[in-house]
Amino acid sequence: MTRIIAITNQKGGVGKTTTCVNLAASLAATNRRVLLVDMDPQGNATTGCGLDKDALTRGVYHVLVGECSAREAIVPVSDFQFSVLGANSDLTAAEISLMDKLAREQRLRRALDQERDLYDYILIDCPPSLNLLTLNALVAADGVMIPMQCEYYALEGLSALISTIEDVRHSVNPRLTVEGLLRTMFDGRSNLGNDVSQQLVRHFGDKVYRTVVPRNVRLAEAPSHGRPVLYHDKTSRGALAYLALAGEIIRRDALLRRSGETASEPDMNRTLEKALDE
Repeated sequence: MTRIIAITNQKGGVGKTTTCVNLAASLAATNRRVLLVDMDPQGNATTGCGLDKDALTRGVYHVLVGECSAREAIVPVSDFQFSVLGANSDLTAAEISLMDKLAREQRLRRALDQERDLYDYILIDCPPSLNLLTLNALVAADGVMIPMQCEYYALEGLSALISTIEDVRHSVNPRLTVEGLLRTMFDGRSNLGNDVSQQLVRHFGDKVYRTVVPRNVRLAEAPSHGRPVLYHDKTSRGALAYLALAGEIIRRDALLRRSGETASEPDMNRTLEKALDE
């Protein structure tokens, strides 16, 4: 059963693209069939997989505006054992092109529905804003992963995103849930980082992944080489963290399938309000 996960946070610089690329590689390393969808006009996930974004003749933009199917635009990256639906600056024109189109927020879902059976996991890298591109990702997804740094303003930045997720779930995508909160760029030497981390676990419980992604030089270097950290330095702390995250996701999904139940969705906004009051 295919799982589509949108990786998003409207706050920039929290590790969305790093997580998308490295989680794709780690899931693929466990023999899962993986598709990475780059919904960010910056195209960083595309280049992080070793593709030349400026050389793309077909990408997410062309799929969204109906110029080609997703299958025609998907590029297999054999070196890393997963596939990519890439993006570049063309994608900035998508919102204008779709302005007067019917069901414009459902374009990505309709395109991916035709490909679902070919993959075990589809990961969507979202832009750092709550725009039509992010909305398309949320409408297409089954769950949302929210990478976040353990810093002072981390919780405050969640409010608008969670409200958007709830609006999408109530209006157009009832299956959408918050998959989990992922602590990224974590520095265990920081008292503030440890305090925020404990606060997240205390308030959100199982919604916080046990895996913590540390600050890691090898992880930061890998994108400049156009490869996931697993293929840059497989023994690095960053590589091991994303392998652990992949294992955690696979175990969670297996438990849900065995129980035949959907994960319960707490009132995230109410929980967030309590956390901010402290």
